[in-house]
Amino acid sequence: MKIPFVDLHAQYLSIKEEVDNAIADTIRETAFIGGGRIKQFEEAFAAYLGVKHVVACANGTDSLEMLMQAMGIGKGDEVIIPALSWISTGEIVGTAGATPVFVDIEEEFFTLDPDLIEAAITPRTKAIIPVHLYGQAANMPAIMAIAKKHGLKVIEDCAQSHGAMIDGQMTGTFGDAASYSFYPGKNLGAYGDAGCVATNDTVLADMVRMIANHGQKGKHNHQMEGRNSRLDGLQAAILSAKLPHLGKWTQARIENAKAYDGLLSRTGVACPQVRPNSRHVFHLYVVRSNDRAALQKMLTEQGIETSVHYPTAMPFMPCYAHFGHTEADFPVAAEYQHKILSLPMYPELTREQMKAVSAAIEKRDLQSIFS
Repeated sequence: MKIPFVDLHAQYLSIKEEVDNAIADTIRETAFIGGGRIKQFEEAFAAYLGVKHVVACANGTDSLEMLMQAMGIGKGDEVIIPALSWISTGEIVGTAGATPVFVDIEEEFFTLDPDLIEAAITPRTKAIIPVHLYGQAANMPAIMAIAKKHGLKVIEDCAQSHGAMIDGQMTGTFGDAASYSFYPGKNLGAYGDAGCVATNDTVLADMVRMIANHGQKGKHNHQMEGRNSRLDGLQAAILSAKLPHLGKWTQARIENAKAYDGLLSRTGVACPQVRPNSRHVFHLYVVRSNDRAALQKMLTEQGIETSVHYPTAMPFMPCYAHFGHTEADFPVAAEYQHKILSLPMYPELTREQMKAVSAAIEKRDLQSIFS
């Protein structure tokens, strides 16, 4: 059975009329740049999150970079980030002129380990960027307590956590601001690049909006050097059509994860754990195997698509070789980078497909291969 890693076409077919109408309306109105469609989505997503302001932009990386600029973080500053994440979390620190300071992740939950943060704080530390990796909420109560104690900014990287919660509170609403990506494969995805900043800070929101629009405060009134980072009208219309479905898609992901948990319990792979008092939205369903390469190869041969998020922890990437980090500095991330494997996960995934995935894994010699 051929099983895709993600099936965006299946999602499209489930809401085809709504998406097609949104696109057609945008074309008819020629509302391609700016205008009401952008405002409509910003207001709807702000209401969904429960924040005062959403500022739409071109992509998630831009949203992080603009927050760094708006907060005045740059040369001479340090920013604490988790050792395991997509490169955007690290590169936006470097491109701002600041220094990324890596901290290892929690064994159970893959997110920034709060117990290790204070040892990484120096007089140069200006911010912490926790990443809600794979859809799992980072330990925000603990992280916020540390940030408050040391007077640090907190930027939540919510690229993979649309709708995730901890203690009943949405991720993206704990820190000073949050970054979201709406890349097509995200839990809420556009049909191209898209992103936003979410915050309750009116001054910060206004600054980010100005940066995103060439530093303008009103047309031709350039208060600063900014950039061109716009969410286009078509993407805003598509996101507005999809947002009302996010709740049911999230529930389907959670149910699929529970089904995987049961099906894979007979195998030796380590299934993902869910933080107590939280809602994991399973952007990815990531297992661990002591023989990942062989497992991935076998699944590929049987038509089952998988991926690795991420094969190299950031401290060990060539772009950060000048820091001289070793695997002993980040033992959990160092170990997991060789074991993690993302299985197919999306709302439309069927029980038959998941049974086929688990059956393929179960065929292997579990005793000798898996942890």
